[in-house]
Amino acid sequence: MVQAADINPVQEARTRTPVLGAAVLLALAVLSLVGAQAMQARVAEVAALAATGTFGVLAVGWVLFDGVLRRRSAVKLDQIDDFIRDDPALCFVTDGTGRILRANRRAAKRFRAHTGTPLAEVMRAVFASSEGILYRLHQKALADGAAVEEVTSHAEGYRIFTRCFGADLVLWRFDSARTGAGGAARGDLPLMTLGRNGAVLYMNGAARKLLGLRAKRLEDVLADLPLRSGGVHYLKGAETNQRVLVQSSDIGAGRVELILSPISDASRDHDSRGSFDGLPVPLLKVAPDGTILRANPEARRLIDMGQGSPGHIAEHMEGLGRAIKDWLQEAADGRGLHRSEFLRLTRADREVFVQVTLNRIVEKGETALIAVLNDATELKTLEAQFVQSQKMQAIGQLAGGVAHDFNNLLTAISGHCDLLLLRHDQGDPDYGDLVQINQNANRAAALVGQLLAFSRKQTMQPEVLDLRDTLSDLAHLLNRLVGERVRLTLRHDPVLPQVRGDRRQLEQVVMNLVVNARDAMPEGGEIVVETERRILRDRLKRDRAIVAPGAYVAVRVTDQGMGIPPDKLSKVFEPFFTTKRTGEGTGLGLSTVYGIVKQTGGFIFVDSVVGQGTCFTLLLPAYQAQPAAAPAKPRQRAENLPQKGSGVVLLVEDEAPVRAFAARALRLRGYTVIEAETAEDALHMLEDEALAVDIFVTDVVMPGMDGPTWVRKAREQRPDTRVVFVSGYAEAAFGEGSDEIPNSVFLPKPFSLSELTETVHRQLS
Repeated sequence: MVQAADINPVQEARTRTPVLGAAVLLALAVLSLVGAQAMQARVAEVAALAATGTFGVLAVGWVLFDGVLRRRSAVKLDQIDDFIRDDPALCFVTDGTGRILRANRRAAKRFRAHTGTPLAEVMRAVFASSEGILYRLHQKALADGAAVEEVTSHAEGYRIFTRCFGADLVLWRFDSARTGAGGAARGDLPLMTLGRNGAVLYMNGAARKLLGLRAKRLEDVLADLPLRSGGVHYLKGAETNQRVLVQSSDIGAGRVELILSPISDASRDHDSRGSFDGLPVPLLKVAPDGTILRANPEARRLIDMGQGSPGHIAEHMEGLGRAIKDWLQEAADGRGLHRSEFLRLTRADREVFVQVTLNRIVEKGETALIAVLNDATELKTLEAQFVQSQKMQAIGQLAGGVAHDFNNLLTAISGHCDLLLLRHDQGDPDYGDLVQINQNANRAAALVGQLLAFSRKQTMQPEVLDLRDTLSDLAHLLNRLVGERVRLTLRHDPVLPQVRGDRRQLEQVVMNLVVNARDAMPEGGEIVVETERRILRDRLKRDRAIVAPGAYVAVRVTDQGMGIPPDKLSKVFEPFFTTKRTGEGTGLGLSTVYGIVKQTGGFIFVDSVVGQGTCFTLLLPAYQAQPAAAPAKPRQRAENLPQKGSGVVLLVEDEAPVRAFAARALRLRGYTVIEAETAEDALHMLEDEALAVDIFVTDVVMPGMDGPTWVRKAREQRPDTRVVFVSGYAEAAFGEGSDEIPNSVFLPKPFSLSELTETVHRQLS
């Protein structure tokens, strides 16, 4: 049994009253929390006092540091002021905002500048755009520490020097003395500054005194332009043909500074007419092995060899057709002198041809050659154009003749194929082979059409077109042509006028240009085809073409390809010329495009930058709608024509296969056909007055008398006879009097059986 004295009072209390124990614990927790909060408040109070002291120390330190900076800045400002006080140039010191802090004596005397005045406002009396000039120089000085630039006003020029001593201290020095490379003053030399296009921006007093006037353009100063730096020029209007040595230097912003050094009469006799360097003709002194011993300034300018060592003549010229060393040695031996040779300079910027004449001299027992050079670029260009025109004419005639012969063959092939198809239905085993023959004959006809387009003798089927619709219909095919790596973009002018042309031919033009653009971007890119309405107020002269004023539709095909080198740009429309590797191109694509565009009455131009891309621009005449005429009687549709016709047809065709096919086709349709091989045979038949003929079907070009000629003779006795002309040439092959033949139509070869019979039926109906 447990005794009462052994029981713990706390244990007893917890056992008897659990609520009382919990209350005691809660009280203890509250006391602990209150104590902690009191401690935290004490700590915060101590921290606040410490922070206050720290900020106070920092504030005092900052004030002291700012004072030191201000004192140093003031000392630096005083030092700069002492340095510029007696400077002969105009000097200012400004803060970072451009307000004047100090000005030297000369600046203060001229401008009476006050402290705090913006420098741009003070200099506005000298420079019209002082704000822009000072801002540009200040930004450059902030980036590089200092900046210098020569600026010309209407009355005087300055070299402006800017130096930044920190962000809020800027030194400005405006020097009008113009010192040269050697440090000597140039104010006593005639000096002038040129702007773009030769406008004279500035002339100092010495230049005005030398010329006796205030020139506005360089043409008013020099009588023998173009300007040659380091060359001798004659002044315009000078009383004694004053000569000056002209030295030019680029001073930035499109401006050029010229120094005109007068040449005295005493030196004229020494180095003018008889001097190698003074002659205004390009001259070279060449050793027999080709080493250039001397080159006068004119030759250096023409050859673009700079001021370095001239080197060997073969480094600057090419295209003689034989070794240059042999040519020079022959001249050194006294053979072939005074005979000009044409060579091409190896300049990278443009194509230049020179006419070179060699003369032999002997100096101190050594043989040398004097080469007289003449710029023959224009002459060679005219010669190349003449040769090219002759070549194009010959190839065009060849292509037209070949196309005519092919059209006769294709007419016979496709015509007899049509005759076979009439005897075979779709279930016949031979029907598919006949269809293949017919389709391939049509493909061959399309190739012949390209030859005719190249020779500009293609038969056109013009119609009024909206190129926006034409290109939109062609977009799907073009996307298939360019592939997945090239993006094709079409852009159209919303107010594009209509044009008149052959839809199929214009589609071929765009396709050829797009394919060329694709091939120029092997790594992919974007091709942009855009149309635009263009009005020419004046004649446009470009690439030997003259475009008359008027309304045009411009079509541009632009790529991001490799570009075309300048020396090849003029050859892109030549037949068989291509920059592609063997087997990748024929060189007929762009020549075909050129033929189609010219036949349509338009123009094509090309612009290209190597490494950036090429742009072909087509200019097609806008179609001017004629006043609405009385509606013509609608023709009967082809599918409503009867299967059988009636009448007598006189068929005149010199090609036997074509004549045989045409005769059979017409007889199958019920016509009576009389065949003649030549025009003379046809006229002989028509001498029989009892022979009734309803229609003539005749070839245009035949041996002996051509089609239009014999038809006119036959119509003297039979004026009402209808005529169908057929030809493998274009419709223009009729001749001058073709439009005078009434009741006649033209049917181009190759034609099908149905096209021939339908045309004859329409003429007789």
